[in-house]
Amino acid sequence: MGYLVGVDIGGTFTDFVSFDTATNEIEVWKNLSTPGDPFDGVLDGLTKMEHLDGIQRLRLGTTIATNAILQRAGANVAYVTTKGFRDIPFIQRGNRKAHYDMTWIKAKPLVKRRHCYELDERLDAKGGVLKALDDNEVRALAAKIKAEGAVEAIAVNFLFSYLNPAHEVRVKEIFAEELPDIPTSISYEVLPKWKEYERASTTLADAYVKPLVGRSFATMNKRFDELALGGRVAVMKSNGGECSFDAAAAQPVQMTVSGPTGGVVASRALSKLIDVPNLVTFDMGGTSTDCATIINGEENFTTSFEIEWGLPIQVPMIDVRTIGAGGGSIAWIDKGGLLQVGPQSAGADPAPACYGKGGIEPTVTDANLVLGRLNAEEFLGGDMHIDAKAAHDAVKRIAGELKMGVEETANAIVQIANNNMVGALRSVLLERGHDPRDFSLLGFGGAGPLHVNELMVLGNIPQSIVPINPGQFSAFGFVMTDARTDKQRTIQQTSARFDQEVSTGLMSDLVEMAVNEVREQGYSDELEIYRTVDLRYLGQNYELQLPYGGDDFTDAGLTDLWKRFHEAHQARFNFHIPGETIEMVNLSIAVVAPSPKPTLTTLAKGSGSPKKKGERAVWFDKAFEKSSVYDRADFLDGQQVDGPAIIRESASTTVVCPGYVARADAYGNLHIANKRS
Repeated sequence: MGYLVGVDIGGTFTDFVSFDTATNEIEVWKNLSTPGDPFDGVLDGLTKMEHLDGIQRLRLGTTIATNAILQRAGANVAYVTTKGFRDIPFIQRGNRKAHYDMTWIKAKPLVKRRHCYELDERLDAKGGVLKALDDNEVRALAAKIKAEGAVEAIAVNFLFSYLNPAHEVRVKEIFAEELPDIPTSISYEVLPKWKEYERASTTLADAYVKPLVGRSFATMNKRFDELALGGRVAVMKSNGGECSFDAAAAQPVQMTVSGPTGGVVASRALSKLIDVPNLVTFDMGGTSTDCATIINGEENFTTSFEIEWGLPIQVPMIDVRTIGAGGGSIAWIDKGGLLQVGPQSAGADPAPACYGKGGIEPTVTDANLVLGRLNAEEFLGGDMHIDAKAAHDAVKRIAGELKMGVEETANAIVQIANNNMVGALRSVLLERGHDPRDFSLLGFGGAGPLHVNELMVLGNIPQSIVPINPGQFSAFGFVMTDARTDKQRTIQQTSARFDQEVSTGLMSDLVEMAVNEVREQGYSDELEIYRTVDLRYLGQNYELQLPYGGDDFTDAGLTDLWKRFHEAHQARFNFHIPGETIEMVNLSIAVVAPSPKPTLTTLAKGSGSPKKKGERAVWFDKAFEKSSVYDRADFLDGQQVDGPAIIRESASTTVVCPGYVARADAYGNLHIANKRS
């Protein structure tokens, strides 16, 4: 027995959740992040725990890998490939982000062309050796790389190596001998799937962040050792599972969306707890907003993620869309004289103007303060002083340029931010064929509850939900997560000619690899195994992923799989082709080691409304309106309040708009809906 602790390092705040497995008690808190050394913010927060020695497991969400790629702050990478294919990272794909934009330039790869090298080896399309690898040629290349002295990491990606890894494995062995201080990523270990460019881009991303992540995690591990927590700390992966520091450093590309996964994991648990099967999540923090979907109580996974347009990273991950819109997003005027908001963010340093840390630009947080939606005396439960005058002055400066009133400008800032964020919601709903009316909007993050009511209206979503402890909801997801390992491989079988023995053998190998990897992390209890396949009609270019329930491929199992694919294709694209040959492209395995999870306590039954704590003027649309103020902690099961209202708590504030009502459920979650519904 002990504590499970979740730590979410955000751009503005670091959030903490502690779950006592003996008493089932949950504590939450947060403090400002420290951009210079994020771990300092973690240590500052951990000092608030009385029993560090009682921590059973600490799970950490980090954006180290994400930020290194976004900011192009990674290593100088050498790309080693089959002779004749060095330009794959530069040719990329023939599609364009904007068909009619003549100024558009494709994304720059994470490697310089002068650091791309070829080796005279070749496999055929079935993995057979056409030209054997020459060890001497590899050693000569290693000597050349060493002599140049510019390369800090190496990515190896040979043609058809996903079918036969022998050449890549041998190159890695030789480089380990000749270049022991330079880490090497090989595509067979990072992404053993077809599509040469996607495999190249993903392997390059892994190598690009490997030195930085390795150093950072080694430092973190050392500092956790000083706290006697070393072996009890895990890192969140993009698939929503945890792994050790060593495992994370070995494949850092798995950390690409480490932080946002916690909110989705917590949303899945909440969906099942309150029996709301379809959720669209809205996680608004200080620097960004993350959106995802929970459908029929389960999160969606993807291997089609792009860190920026044209740079795919195809490791298995929870499907999250991120935009640069948060409480710290800066309002500015473009060359045409129009007001814009973000994606630039004040972050934790210099922070919004109202924080008094040197920031002078108006942000969304400053605008909410001017509009009365935030109260300077109540920020973080009164533990953090913010300056209402500084916020007013910051907005006033930009209002003068626009020749508008201060409140009208602040309202415009909030509405532009809302429109930016509703675009992210539509990208995970409408663009994927989902009807927003079938979903509830789950708003969390420190800034999410401020905007959730207006966003449900803009997005045509019938109700919104604000969970308990919304400011630390992602960190709460880290407490709720499990250890998880994903393995995938290209299989290329068709319904017309399916080799059951070969396919079953490949599936068994992947299961064994994933199980061993989880057990190496110290999990020996009963494991859960999930199998999925990527299917398409023969000749198509994109796949649909479906679960497969059997331990092996049988006639009955395959017949059911083909039938379900036709049904899924009909549901997704509104047509299917009976009798058409179906191709199985990729096989994926997920092995999960379940961990203890909190059991949320229920509230006592109540009626009417909780006691009102006062009133204040809050700007809605075109004017200030007198709004009732309530404490979130006072709500009982079934109690409700009519808008306009402000519901305050230590790490967040929920705004209930005029014409809407907020009701607490048995677990304290707030459900917001139109009074007429």
